[in-house]
Amino acid sequence: MSSPCSNCGKTSFIRDDVSGDLICSSCGVVQQFDQFDAQIGGLDGPQGTFIHVGTAGSGSLYSYRERKLFAANNSIDELTCRLGLSSKSVDIRTMISSITEGEFGQGEWFHVLIGACAYVVMRKDDRPLPMAEIASAVGCDVYELGRMILRVIDFLDLRPDFPEFDIVHSLERTVKNCASFASVGRGVKERMQKQGVFLIQCAVKWFLSTGRRPMPLVVAVLVFVAELNGVGVRMEDLAGEVHAMVSTCRARYKELLETLVKVAQVLPWGKDVTVKNIVKNAPFVIQYMERKSMLKPGAIREKRKDVDRPGVDLEDVVAECLRHDGEFEYGVDGVTSRKDSRYFSLESNNADRRLGVGDVDRLQISPECLSMLYKKFLDENRCAEALRRNGNAPKRRSLRVDLQECREWWEGKSELSKKLLLKRLLEKDVGVDTMPPSFVTGQLKCKMRRERINAAKVRIKRIMDPLDADLGDTEIPGPVDSSYPGRKRKKRKGMVVDDVDWEDLIIETLVLHQVKEEEIEKGHYNTLLDLHVFNSGIV
Repeated sequence: MSSPCSNCGKTSFIRDDVSGDLICSSCGVVQQFDQFDAQIGGLDGPQGTFIHVGTAGSGSLYSYRERKLFAANNSIDELTCRLGLSSKSVDIRTMISSITEGEFGQGEWFHVLIGACAYVVMRKDDRPLPMAEIASAVGCDVYELGRMILRVIDFLDLRPDFPEFDIVHSLERTVKNCASFASVGRGVKERMQKQGVFLIQCAVKWFLSTGRRPMPLVVAVLVFVAELNGVGVRMEDLAGEVHAMVSTCRARYKELLETLVKVAQVLPWGKDVTVKNIVKNAPFVIQYMERKSMLKPGAIREKRKDVDRPGVDLEDVVAECLRHDGEFEYGVDGVTSRKDSRYFSLESNNADRRLGVGDVDRLQISPECLSMLYKKFLDENRCAEALRRNGNAPKRRSLRVDLQECREWWEGKSELSKKLLLKRLLEKDVGVDTMPPSFVTGQLKCKMRRERINAAKVRIKRIMDPLDADLGDTEIPGPVDSSYPGRKRKKRKGMVVDDVDWEDLIIETLVLHQVKEEEIEKGHYNTLLDLHVFNSGIV
């Protein structure tokens, strides 16, 4: 026998004279399926026992469809187990059966279809999964998965009632499942989750998620909250776990800090708050936002006719600094020193007493007044600060406040600490109203392209009409220093000549071909060149 023993793998056998079985001489195991005796030839043609490929023995034949269904079900079970959706495998299988009319399928496209149906099922259940995570598990491109998801939604006619992406659930899921927070205590993790839900809903109200992928914003909020609570989390590690681009996460983080700086301007020391020290001032800013969001619509207007004055929410924050039992003043860098200025000690005429929120309200101290007092205090103490730096004045005793250890600023009583519907969320007031950053950026880019178009028209006119007397009085608009707002344009060798770069040359070409300026402002240069310059649209 050519095949080895099924038990020990050796090839030495003996034949039993009574039963005719083949037995291994080393281990004594009876070998199976060794009685096949091919009877080939004879008077009636070929004789013997023939076994068809694909059978399991005596006559059980599997068809192509049965093998395809078996492989498809195995693929569904494997992918749902990889995504942790074993409980939803029945729903996913039912949706795939409905789309393919019970035929299922095989190949790479079928794995993409499984991922798309898994995304749609979880989205309908208000527990969405990130597309990047599903694409990583399937082994396909995010855009390919997105196209398949759109086809599934259109085929099942789910657009009218298809729920929005729940970014709050994504944040909570990230806190619970990411390895970056595995070593964090339960109490700290719960506090971080509530603070994260509060901030991410504020970010939604500030339109930081409009037109953007949600997971980079989730990473930015969690990194900021982790820094507030003294938890060391690297943005690169967290972005890798949720399959988000690190550069995009940094951009969302920067936008979050800039918006919080805008909110902090209402504080007495708001002009000193910058992106670099906003983390140290975040407890005051978040407390102000939390209490402001707890006010009912119109409550500020009823209390103070001036709608720009925040009312009791600012007073509660500042009252902590006005109480004389806290003998230290708070600075923007987290350093406190003893109060020496009389502007910050409000005393009654009768006796020294502690001022509360009601007293501040009765005094009607506006934020503008507090800012003026704070500025005047800084002006008065500049000389003392200079002397102290030179060492000619006695140093005042200072106390550094570690904001990482002071957790009492967070109360978590606002409704924004829990998931809210978008309609109710937009009705809340969190201190500042902003336009979508993507919209603002788009408007700035259109304005820059308009300036480039005007400059290109002047250059073309100067070349075509060099003797025009009126052109001598026309100034060519200055070059745009940045292709993107807030970024400096990199001038590479050979790319910029006389302050004219490749974009200016493309715009000049489109203007010469009489392309509408409104279309050029949109910035779809490749499409416009194909349609108007290279004539690729002409059949």
